[in-house]
Amino acid sequence: ARRHGVVFVCFASHESFARMRGGSEKGEEGVMQTHVSHALRATAWTEGGGGNRPKVETCAMASDAAPGAARAPWRRRWTVVTLCFLAFLLCNMDRVNLSVAILPMAQEFGWDSTTVGLVQSSFFWGYLLTQIAGGVWADRVGGKLVLGFGVVWWSLATCLTPMAAKMGLPALLLARAAMGVGEGVAMPSMNNLLSKWMPKKERSRSLSLVYSGMYTGSVLGLAFSPSMIKQFSWPSVFYVFGSFGAVWIYFWSRLASSNPAVDPYISAEERQYILKDADKPRDKITNVPWKTILLKKEVWAIIISHFCHNWGTFILLTWMPSYYNQVLGLDLMRSGIFSVLPWITMAVMVNVGGWIADTLVNKGVSVTIVRKTMQTIGFMGPALCLAQLSHITTVPGAVLCMMGAQGMDAFSQSGLYSNHQDIGPQYAGILLGLSNTAGVLAGVIGTAVTGMILSRGTWDAVWRVAILFYCIGTLVWNIFSTGERVFLEGE
Repeated sequence: ARRHGVVFVCFASHESFARMRGGSEKGEEGVMQTHVSHALRATAWTEGGGGNRPKVETCAMASDAAPGAARAPWRRRWTVVTLCFLAFLLCNMDRVNLSVAILPMAQEFGWDSTTVGLVQSSFFWGYLLTQIAGGVWADRVGGKLVLGFGVVWWSLATCLTPMAAKMGLPALLLARAAMGVGEGVAMPSMNNLLSKWMPKKERSRSLSLVYSGMYTGSVLGLAFSPSMIKQFSWPSVFYVFGSFGAVWIYFWSRLASSNPAVDPYISAEERQYILKDADKPRDKITNVPWKTILLKKEVWAIIISHFCHNWGTFILLTWMPSYYNQVLGLDLMRSGIFSVLPWITMAVMVNVGGWIADTLVNKGVSVTIVRKTMQTIGFMGPALCLAQLSHITTVPGAVLCMMGAQGMDAFSQSGLYSNHQDIGPQYAGILLGLSNTAGVLAGVIGTAVTGMILSRGTWDAVWRVAILFYCIGTLVWNIFSTGERVFLEGE
């Protein structure tokens, strides 16, 4: 604007300005006049000392602009998606740091593989407790409050982990379980938020973007943890990563809302656009029809498939650095670095999968076909890649298999993980809580069983079990799942 000698003075009608500010009529007039007078005085500057006064042009605020007028490109729903992305980024940063720190911790405290598996799985004990509860809370009091609670809780637990570890194994297990309690509400509350904020035709992409925050968090956590541990010792990763939650909650408390109907900053145009294509807003749920929900075969297709999917996913999440160290002989630094690459692949492919799914739906392809296709890729792709690890002994070959497994696993976000909102948007948080409970059970059992298998057997046995669950999931999903709505209004 300075280059072209133009200053834009933005103003709103007195009514809309007062509505936004929440002040009195007299006070708001004074505030508005003050802003305008300040803007007009700003035109006194000269360009290049020439003394030429620029032109003053005006524009209306988005809420008062006439149809077709220019508007800022940023939308409120994107703010919510971005903050959810960052919450999930912190979620996995705080979770995966133990995957790297467990190596020096095991040496310091003298843990064997079974104990390591117990420590790794203790997170899921707490995570299991709040899956269904998190969905119920989000559907009753709104996703903003529940997700905010979760981030604060798990960040505190992360910061307390080093102190708990030095107190003894029981205290450490309790701290990790407490962290799981906080992270357990993340998925159900996020699902609740996006079911209200995102139009149906943007749903796969928004979910994929938010879930890519988890994979980005894994990348950052695995990338920075080795160097931090080497330079400052292993407690540093818990203190630093945990403190990021305080920054996030500051912005979340000021910028987020549970749904567009109550958001004070959204424009009328965007609110209408969202509500036109989204599911109808509902009163907060007070009585959950558990019997109706649990009698639907489509719900059980999601629950069983979620268990099968998470068995392999959590093994890779918690044990990948140990695999690189034990099988390929990599040290702490190299194990962390090579563990990053599969998660980078996943972060990219989850958005590719979301774009493909939304494109197919927008072109008229059945939602059921899209969900089944994407999830089949998400199951069988990792199964095929893990099957190759039995024959590979080189670092590049193993890393490529891991990248392929994680990259194709990312398509699940446009299959299984998008299906809760398809079949029952009014119970989106509750449905995700149910299925993620099954997924967490897979994490609890799978992570602990992996430790027991490794104390007596080999990594080949670990991969065979994961492949078996991927195949079971594929059959169940393709036979019983649907992309159509199952729960009708008032049901």
